Amino acid sequence: MPSQPIAETVASLMPRAREELAELVAFRSVADFDRYPRSESEGAARWAADALRAEGFEDVAVLDTPDGTQSVYGRLAGPEGARTVLLYAHYDVQPPLDEAGWDSPPFELTERDGRWYGRGAADCKGGLVMHLLALRALRAAGGVPVTVKVIVEGSEEQGTGGLERYAEAHPELLEADAIVIGDTGNFRVGLPTVTTVLRGMTMLRVRVDTLEGNLHSGQFGGAAPDALAALIRVLDSLRAEDGSTTVDGLAADGGWEGVDYAEDRFRQDARVLDGVDLTGSGTVGDRLWARPAVTVVGIDCPSVSEATPSVQASAQALVSLRVPPGVDAGEATRLLRAHLESRTPWGARVRIEQVGQGRAFRADTSSPAYRAMAEAMAVAYPGEEMRYAGQGGSIPLCGTLAALYPRAEILLIGLSEPEARIHAVNESVSPEELERLSVAEALFLRGYAAG
Repeated sequence: MPSQPIAETVASLMPRAREELAELVAFRSVADFDRYPRSESEGAARWAADALRAEGFEDVAVLDTPDGTQSVYGRLAGPEGARTVLLYAHYDVQPPLDEAGWDSPPFELTERDGRWYGRGAADCKGGLVMHLLALRALRAAGGVPVTVKVIVEGSEEQGTGGLERYAEAHPELLEADAIVIGDTGNFRVGLPTVTTVLRGMTMLRVRVDTLEGNLHSGQFGGAAPDALAALIRVLDSLRAEDGSTTVDGLAADGGWEGVDYAEDRFRQDARVLDGVDLTGSGTVGDRLWARPAVTVVGIDCPSVSEATPSVQASAQALVSLRVPPGVDAGEATRLLRAHLESRTPWGARVRIEQVGQGRAFRADTSSPAYRAMAEAMAVAYPGEEMRYAGQGGSIPLCGTLAALYPRAEILLIGLSEPEARIHAVNESVSPEELERLSVAEALFLRGYAAG
């Protein structure tokens, strides 16, 4: 079987892959330099650059992007006249949240119950390791049959748009015939999946001010306008009674036609507590992949442990809005801003700042690249056909690449299946998924080159 040497090579490289992932996970590469050292992100960027050089990549460069972070680029020349494929991953990670809530240190890769635990193990440092495994397997089997470009982003989780703006200013850099984004995941472990839809996003910081300073609630409460209460009313206006997102002027009735996501399976994947209802209307797929969804991701106000009996003078929140393909992220931002301003009660002063924004994405699944990936997935996952799914999250670069290179075929695969618990405590990756997807990517590159 022609694919057998590739599968055997990837299997033999898995111990090395674990060591490399452990080295990467050890970097506390959160691109929030007010809270995490810039040196940690710079160290992860150097690691990625050194890894590409070790694999024979040329033109390896650490790029300073406009948002103050670094992305890593390299190019590996293929045979003359070969197609070009861009492979994407990101080395920045989400904060670990409650480190005491982890069962093992978040920045120390730990094996437990057949999985490897650590922040970024699946999202998306494991994606970079997947690309390296696929390329090594091809080299061992006779060579890489396409020209490969690799880009490793340093601020994807922050949504600050550094790489998007860099790509727009240097459009020749990432140009390719096909683009593999290694930052999504299978619908579930063992079920090969390509993500064909991504919601876009916008992030706004909203601040409400009502008083020059806090006041004693016993002396002034009841007449003095409470900024926190005003903010709560504003935020509550973003949800209907059933929990559906309600932003004035923003349509919320889209439908999903891809893989079905059963409610009981979603409750299990999301770890919804017994007796707690899901929010919204329509199918789970409608709510996750075809309709807007608002989330209040943080509020600045006194914690319960530090609270005093006071009327609050100021309060602020960070509001995320995910929007489906077909909805312009800029227009969604305008509508959300207008909604927040119009719903602020009592004449309170409201200030709104845009923090991040990304476009939605829908793939063309009829392209040759999708056929090559389906054939590769069928070999890497015997007995399973490749499925199409959506993802409620955003990868802002996808929309930028689709606009810059309208003829490029964009595929999204990766290691962030539901058990990975990305962005939560105890994030992990399945080494079996890492192995199978590395085989699939190698076979895809070979099949795409021959197609």
